[in-house]
This record gives sequence, C-alpha cells and structure tokens, in this order.
Amino acid sequence: MSSAPSARPAPAAAAPAPPAATRHPQHRAAREHRWLVLAVIGIAQLAVVLDATIVNIALPSAQQQLGFADDQRQWIVTAYSLAFGSLLLLGGRLGDLFGRKNLFVVGLVGFAAASVVGGLAQDFSQLVAARALQGVFGALLAPSALALLTTTFTEPAERARAFGVFGAIAGSGAATGVLLGGVLTEYTSWRWCLYVNVVFAVLGVAGAALFMPNPARGPRPRLDLVGTATITLGLVGIVYGFSSAETDGWSDPVTIASLAAGAVLVALFVLVESRVSHPLLPLRVVRDRDRGGALTAIGLVGVAMFGIFLFLTYYLTQTLGFSSLETGLSFLPMPLSIMAAATQITPRLLPRVGPKVLLRSGGLVAATGILLFLRTDVDSTWAGTVLPALVVTGLGMGLTISSAMNTATSGVAREDAGAASASVNTFQQIGGSIGTALLSTVFASSMRNAGGTPADAVLHGYHVAFAGGALAVLLVAVVSATLVNRHSVRQARLAGFAAVPAPGTAH
Repeated sequence: MSSAPSARPAPAAAAPAPPAATRHPQHRAAREHRWLVLAVIGIAQLAVVLDATIVNIALPSAQQQLGFADDQRQWIVTAYSLAFGSLLLLGGRLGDLFGRKNLFVVGLVGFAAASVVGGLAQDFSQLVAARALQGVFGALLAPSALALLTTTFTEPAERARAFGVFGAIAGSGAATGVLLGGVLTEYTSWRWCLYVNVVFAVLGVAGAALFMPNPARGPRPRLDLVGTATITLGLVGIVYGFSSAETDGWSDPVTIASLAAGAVLVALFVLVESRVSHPLLPLRVVRDRDRGGALTAIGLVGVAMFGIFLFLTYYLTQTLGFSSLETGLSFLPMPLSIMAAATQITPRLLPRVGPKVLLRSGGLVAATGILLFLRTDVDSTWAGTVLPALVVTGLGMGLTISSAMNTATSGVAREDAGAASASVNTFQQIGGSIGTALLSTVFASSMRNAGGTPADAVLHGYHVAFAGGALAVLLVAVVSATLVNRHSVRQARLAGFAAVPAPGTAH
C-alpha cells in the first residue's frame, strides 16, 4: 500500500481558532456535549454489536418454538450478515450525502422496528426477513456512529480516550451479547433478545435529539451508482460464499461460484473507483499505509474473535454442560478485560508510543491468551483453565481494537469520514464471516480425522480452531510491524496535514 496520506494539505498559514467566548453557539454546544455524544454513539454501537451473539443464544429456543430444521438455522445469522456486510459502504456514503446524524437516527429507528418484527415472528420466513431488515438498518447506523465519533473528537488525547471507550464497546459487545442473551432466554423468552433493541433505540434517539449538533449544510456530492452496485453485489457474493462454505463445504459449486463472482465484482469495483469523479470509496482512504494496516488488523481480529466466541460457547455448553445463563456469565471476564485495556491502557499509551507498538503488543498478547485455550479438557474447570485465557485474550483484544479503530479513522478529510468509518465496519464484518467459515471448516475436518472417543475428537477440533484464531491475531503483529509507520514518522506526516474541522460542523 502506498504511504500517500488521505487528508488534505493544510494552508500555509491557518487563522487562529476563535476564543471560546466568541465561538459560534453550535460549536460551543458540540464541545460541551461531546462526552454525552460519545455515550449516545456507544449505546447505538452496543445494539449493533450485541446482535451478533445475542441471537445465537436465542436460536435453540426460537427453533423449538417456530419449528424450523437444523439446516435452516444458519439463515437466521446469514440473513443479517448478508445485508449488513454488503451495504456498509453504501451506508457510509449515504451518511456523507444526507447527514450522519440523520442516518444515525434513521438507522436506530429502523433497527428497532425490524427487531420488533423479528420478536413478533410466527414462522421461520418472517424471522429471516426481519433479520435481513435489521442488517439493512444496521448498515446505515454503524458507519454513521463511527463517523460522528471521528468528527466530534479531534484533539489527540481526548480522541484516544473516546476511541478507547468505543473500542471497548466494539470488542466486548459480542461477549456481553452472550451474557445478556443467556439472561433474557433463561428468565423471559428468546423474543426479548430482539425486543431489547427498542430500549437502545429510545435512549439513542433521545440522546441524538438533545446532544448531537444539527447537520451542517453544504454541497452534496453525487452517489456512485456503478460503484455501489458492484461492491454491494461483490460483498453479497463473498459473505454468502463463506456462509455456504460453513455448511456445504468449500468444494460445493454454489460456494465456489459465489466466492468467484464476489472476487471479480470487488476487483471491478476497485477499477471503477479509480476512474469516477465521485467514488463510493475514495481509494486514497485505504491506500494510506497506517490506515491500511489498521483495517487489516481489524479484519484479522474479526477472524479470531467470531470464531473464538463460537467454539468457546460450544465448549462451555456441550463439553462442560453449562446452561445459557452460566455460559453468559462465564464470558464476563473477557469484556471486562477488553474495557480495562481499551479505556485505561490505550488512551495513555497511544499518544505517546503510537499504534505500531500497541497493535504489535496487542496481537502478541491476544495470541498468547487464545493459545491458553489449548489447555481445555473434558474435565477442565472454568476458574483454572478458561478464566486465565479469557482475561489475557481480552487484554490483547482491547489494545488492538481501540488502537486500530482510532488509526483507521484519523487523518481523514471530513468528506471521507463516512467512507473510512464504513471501511472499519466492513473489514470487521468480512473478517468475522471469513473466520466463522474457515474455523468451522477446520473444526469439522479435524474432528473427522481425530482418533479416540467422540468427546476427544470434538475437543481436538476445538483446539485446532483455537490455534487458527491465535494465528490470525499473531498476523496482526506481523502486519503492524510491516505496514504501520513508526510513531515519529506518523506524527511528522500528520503534522503536515490539516486537522479535521471543529465538531460543530459535524453532520
């Protein structure tokens, strides 16, 4: 990747910022409310991230009540990931076009409405349709939330703290979803795993109305229709292909055709974006070395995280015999350690040592933690075996996710903030789809080829899958060492380019 930065050069002499007393009222309000804006954005992000795992916990109860077959079950997850993953870049650009606050509110309201439809579903097809609709509105919501965060926090120290909080939510939300899903399924109904999104939406919309600045008006760029069509269909092909591989195998004709078509369309998208005047994803956004390294790290963490949650859930429920609630509570140390690293360690170190050191360290720590899961056995205890692995993995994930998200969205021109934010979510979602499919295939193959009792074969499959997850986060350390610039180089580059304008103009 090229090291050409994506931000625009600063003028030779910039006018000094007006004193606080004379600053426009909207600018002052934005400054005063910025931490409340972070809370609102965090609530919305939590709703999106929780949904990835909370529904997994609800699936067995939903299947029993609605009466669909085992081979249909994957579509409850796939319908969401197809819509969400394929429409993220479009959602980011629509935020640039129509205002990020507007898309944020529309996304929240639509996500909650789709969740209610899913909770009221009386058959399999209704639930699948509702999950797809959730994905559509999630693709509007997630990029707008991250773009608003990017344009609200511009001072390096504050930005590190804000992204530490956001990274903690993004990294721990999946584990929190397991916990919340276990509680709701145990004491209420699987339907409340969907209804709970209404609570997040009410809080988020009220907070947006009270604390977020009004959209700034300016020239509206045109939508890149050809780019939108090629990348949307390309990502549908890729996500569907990996989902198909998980259930039908890599040699299945549908899997091969979907992945091949997706790859061709993504390549065509890159060609289109290099030639149009108003690209959906300006290539300057992803050509930057620091940003490219951070996005790759986010994708690799997605590969590991989605797979680890899946197989650790299987291990706790099927091997150790934990209930849904016990499984959810068992995951709790991981989100707590992610939050500790993302909110206490990263904000202090990132402005001093830069992302290269933290990404490399986080990848190594996370790999060590995942390798500790290799100690699991059929009669292991949670406290002696699972707990240490959860804590160490969480610390590494917390360092990596918050640093990568901050780096992937820093130094971006305001008009590219939506595209950069959508890229973060896209890499995470595609990484998760790849990780789930790859590690599921590895697990199934290892289990078939293992000797011994059926329980030993399953355990061997878990261990191979855990080793694959560890390799993915180990690659984070390699990528950061190769692509991301040293802190001194990065600081010198950023100093030569204009800072993002004041948050009062955020839209």
